[in-house]
Amino acid sequence: QVQLVESGGGLVQAGDSLRLSCAASERTFSSYAMGWFRQAPGKEREFVAALTRSGGSTGYADSVKGRFTISRDNTKNTVYLQMNSLKPEDTAVYYCAARPNVFYTRSYSDYDYWGQGTQVTVSS
Repeated sequence: QVQLVESGGGLVQAGDSLRLSCAASERTFSSYAMGWFRQAPGKEREFVAALTRSGGSTGYADSVKGRFTISRDNTKNTVYLQMNSLKPEDTAVYYCAARPNVFYTRSYSDYDYWGQGTQVTVSS
């Protein structure tokens, strides 16, 4: 079973940047497609970004495309989310998730393992 631990969240101002990290316990981390999702208060969990287990293919929500970049380092069992030009509407708890498959999806129900989440708050 994969254990995921997110870090890097915090309180920033609009226009600032943050980099989230998600460290996995599993030595076969490279066998998993990985995704980032977020959930704001009173809203459903939504897809942010994901990548294949090799990192060769990525996908983004329209709301973050051009501002966020997902990447992974399979030698460190870690996936990253670089967030630039942050906006107040990016405020949410951010979760990383793992899917034992080559390909990612945009549906949170397709991911088997989840981290505990890290809070990102963007002030205007």
